[in-house]
Amino acid sequence: MTDTRRRVKVYTLNEDRQWDDRGTGHVSSGYVERLKGMSLLVRAESDGESGSLLLESKINPNTAYQKQQDTLIVWSEAENYDLALSFQEKAGCDEIWEKICQVQGKDPSVDITQELVDESEEERFDDMSSPGLELPPCELGRLEELAELVASSLPSPLRREKLALAVENEGYIRKLLELFRQCEDLENADGLHHLYEIVKGIFLLNRTALFEVMFSEECIMDVIGCLEHDPVLGAAPRRHRDFLTKTARFKEVIPIGDPELRAKIHQTYRVQYIQDMVLPTPSVFEENMLSTLHSFIFFNKVEIVGMLQDDEKFLTDLFAQLTDEATDDDKRYELVNFLKEFCAFSQTLQPQNREAFFKTLSNMGILPALEVVLGMDDVQVRGAATDIFSYLVEYNPSMVREFVMQESQQNDDDILLINLIIEHMICDTDPELGGAVQLMGLLRTLVDPENMLATANKTEKTEFLSFFYKHCMHILSAPLLANTTDDKLSKDDFQTSQLLALILELLTFCVEHHTYHIKNYIINKDVLRRVLVLTASQHAFLALCALRFMRRIIGLKDEFYNRYIIRNFLFEPVVKAFLNNGARYNLMNSAIIEMFEYVRVDVKSLTAHIVENYWKALEDVNYVQTFKGLKLRYEQQRERQDNPKLDSMRSILRNHRFRRDARTLDDDEEMWFNADEDELEDGEAVVPPSDNKTTKSSAGAGENEDLMDPISKFMERKKLKDSDEKEVLGKSSSLSGRQSPSFKLSFSGSTTKTSLSSPPPSASLHPGSPGSPGSPGSGAKGSPPTAVATKGGLVGLVDYPDDDEEDEEDVSGESKEETPPLSKKSKLSS
Repeated sequence: MTDTRRRVKVYTLNEDRQWDDRGTGHVSSGYVERLKGMSLLVRAESDGESGSLLLESKINPNTAYQKQQDTLIVWSEAENYDLALSFQEKAGCDEIWEKICQVQGKDPSVDITQELVDESEEERFDDMSSPGLELPPCELGRLEELAELVASSLPSPLRREKLALAVENEGYIRKLLELFRQCEDLENADGLHHLYEIVKGIFLLNRTALFEVMFSEECIMDVIGCLEHDPVLGAAPRRHRDFLTKTARFKEVIPIGDPELRAKIHQTYRVQYIQDMVLPTPSVFEENMLSTLHSFIFFNKVEIVGMLQDDEKFLTDLFAQLTDEATDDDKRYELVNFLKEFCAFSQTLQPQNREAFFKTLSNMGILPALEVVLGMDDVQVRGAATDIFSYLVEYNPSMVREFVMQESQQNDDDILLINLIIEHMICDTDPELGGAVQLMGLLRTLVDPENMLATANKTEKTEFLSFFYKHCMHILSAPLLANTTDDKLSKDDFQTSQLLALILELLTFCVEHHTYHIKNYIINKDVLRRVLVLTASQHAFLALCALRFMRRIIGLKDEFYNRYIIRNFLFEPVVKAFLNNGARYNLMNSAIIEMFEYVRVDVKSLTAHIVENYWKALEDVNYVQTFKGLKLRYEQQRERQDNPKLDSMRSILRNHRFRRDARTLDDDEEMWFNADEDELEDGEAVVPPSDNKTTKSSAGAGENEDLMDPISKFMERKKLKDSDEKEVLGKSSSLSGRQSPSFKLSFSGSTTKTSLSSPPPSASLHPGSPGSPGSPGSGAKGSPPTAVATKGGLVGLVDYPDDDEEDEEDVSGESKEETPPLSKKSKLSS
């Protein structure tokens, strides 16, 4: 059986002075060799005995540990790192507290271990030698003396601790509050001012035991009364008690039968009011002295949520009245506000408990209830319901998606919950559209595939997106389509433009993440043409939203989109917007130029479309090279289209250049290099000494001739450049003073073979091969072939080491009678 005494929750204090739940586990103490001392260890309960460590903290003798509310231990690990252990049972807290006190040599009866601070030796000696702090009698005439004592004790942690013990042990708070009532009756202003300083100082003692007395039912209103008489205000004290007793009213929308729960709610509200409204804003030095007050409120809220969640009758009555048609609007408004505050309190729960909390609300029917409330006319009610809906969406969007999909099977599109949200976004009356922005964020979360689940049996993404585009998208896009009829803007006021910008932002998100569904919708509904109407808006932010939408579509490089853009001439409004913007250097100018630059680099089909249709309008733009680059890219594309074989040749030459290899030349290579180029006459064909030379067919000859014709033209254009780059081929001893061989391509009418004028007859290469010295692009800088393999009288080039497949074919040592098959990387003709 699990030891519940040691079961704890671990909390850390964040930068906003709020407690963050780090998990639930079981605490123990023991010696940790790595930390060289006794330490507190908390292991996660979900992982069993060998669970992961939630906390490993050495019990330092100089650290101040505080015991609060019988089940809390709070301390600081570093200057800005506070920790807390919340125990399920008081016995477990007492047990760990005794361990801490044992290590520090303290009496377990105290609620805080003394801190060691940098004080003078004399002061420290005085403090340690004195048995305790003696308080003056609690009398009207001694209030000034007491106020000075409190003020002088606050800077010293040791004196502060002794003052807290004295106030606690002597029951001093109740005596002070009795004096407060006397001073009020006597209208003793000086006494009231002294009491303000004293009570404020007691708050800064940061001690839970004192807070429990001050915040008790019989004392808290007098404590607030003491804090009304700030000396700075003079004779005009604040009226906090009047507000709490007359203005602020506790609305018990559902009767709470548990008196302890009712008292806890009252106490938490009043303490929160003291923290937010009554106490002066703490200075930088005083802020940490109120950490116990923050903790008191935080753990009170945790208790309230837990007690309400465990009260099944209360929750059942709450949701029954929310969904009851007989409930009047005022009552429903109160119920919604209560539920909103209930959800806000739940943020203090740890994740697993928060999940159970929202699951409980879902089972009780919170989503149908919200649907009813969102249909009301009261703006305040809808606002509170929207806040509750945001809690649900942010924590568990899948739960909301599942509900709306089930709902669509029974209800019409107009009354679906998600469509109500869209309608409220569209109909937001706020000039700044604050509510619409919030609702758009919730819709974005709901349609985000990143948080959708995928299981073996179903895919939430597929199901929900199909539902959304069938039942909801037409409502979302309705304002956009209605405002862009006849290719012009119907309304261009600021609020309408803001709304359209929000809708475009969500549609742009869909383009990025939904691909298939949004593509069908855009093309079928001609959405992009409607969106580009907005580029004529007088509001630059809306025109930029429209451009961003189109830029996202183009960025997908989807030919379906490209054909749609070309077919409908959708660059026309973009070009018009660019020309209307003139020479102004602004966001509009930069966005459009960037779009054209992206098309120039990455999208061939759109490049041709732009140049063919809009070049005359853009040709005079000279301050950037984008449009001239578009024209150049277009001409290059046309050249390749007119001469595809040349384009293929360039590609092969670009990808298969000679690379010098460290492998040793064999005898055949030496013989090739040693041969004198004068041994061959110009135009003499080099043919392999093999019978295979007569096997070429007339069909093959025709193909070779067709293929080599563009190559010859290419070589003619590059003749001068290539001849300058030739290097001497031959032995190292004969490199000086020799000219590189002149490579020519000639065609024999009978054999249609390419003749290379320079290589000797003893070494032949495959005709037209890019790997041969006679082919264009090879041997341009005198690089010798990397290796030569001899196969039955044929001498062929071997591919490079990184071309594994060609190495296996060309460098195999086996002799074959037939001509080896031509490699797809090293042969130009078949």
